[in-house]
Amino acid sequence: MEIKGLDYNTQREKLIMPEYGREIQKMVDHAIGLASKAERQKCAQAIVKMMETKVPQQRDNADYRQMLWDHLYMMSRKQLDIDWPFDVSDAEKLHDKPQPIPLPKEHIKLRHYGKLIEELFEKLKTMPAGEERDALTYYTANQMKRDLMTWGHGSMDDEKVANDLAYYTDGVIQLDLNNFRFEKFTASEDGKKSKKKK
Repeated sequence: MEIKGLDYNTQREKLIMPEYGREIQKMVDHAIGLASKAERQKCAQAIVKMMETKVPQQRDNADYRQMLWDHLYMMSRKQLDIDWPFDVSDAEKLHDKPQPIPLPKEHIKLRHYGKLIEELFEKLKTMPAGEERDALTYYTANQMKRDLMTWGHGSMDDEKVANDLAYYTDGVIQLDLNNFRFEKFTASEDGKKSKKKK
């Protein structure tokens, strides 16, 4: 349904950099059309000052001013003929999408524990008995308990951890639950959101 006199953003030209808004884009388009280079230069400096007010959170960046001029260059569709105070030849890289991160090829068998715990199981199988293996067993068991709580719907069963540790290390590691002490932690410490009271 179209109503006369109403101007919708969906009917307008798409903005190159929406974070600056349509008014800044109009200023840039106006600057491109100015006849004298001196006027265009003066207008560009005024536009950059206006752009600063739109992204104040970026002021802490070392290359803040460079970034603003790069953005102006992109918003002008490279048509603004002025003496650029910075080299804007790399400005187009702002719109380059990063390459996707490749996923690991090997299959993770124990998704609720993760790849690192799987690697620890393999390490524990081959370690000689002693203080070092006992320390690694302690840290592994506690991390398994945290993982179960996070990914196992809050389940923190000590027997499950002991059984899994024995099973996945081919019986090499046997936790004595009468003597073994797990760290004390709560669901809120491990990333579970505590429900707010209303």
